[in-house]
Amino acid sequence: MERVNVISKRAIREFAERHPDGLVPLMQWFRLAKKANWAHIIEVREQFPTADAVPPFTVFNIAGNKYRLIAEIEYLRKVVHIRQVLTHAEYDRGAWKR
Repeated sequence: MERVNVISKRAIREFAERHPDGLVPLMQWFRLAKKANWAHIIEVREQFPTADAVPPFTVFNIAGNKYRLIAEIEYLRKVVHIRQVLTHAEYDRGAWKR
């Protein structure tokens, strides 16, 4: 079974430097995502029920909705591109949509 390639862990590390309490939940997400075999948002939501499709992105709630991980998922290629990791306040400002 083909697994997901998550690009890039660097976004997690850089975010965790500013928000150390985010490292553990972000790495939990990372490990689960790498083992996933998602073909559609429905399968993502089976593992992450609060994931939202905001085309072209999928938004994941991290650490009880304290943080947001924004990713682009290429289901056919089994690739997840982490675009940004934000605090809830940064996410609410909406600049990530541009």
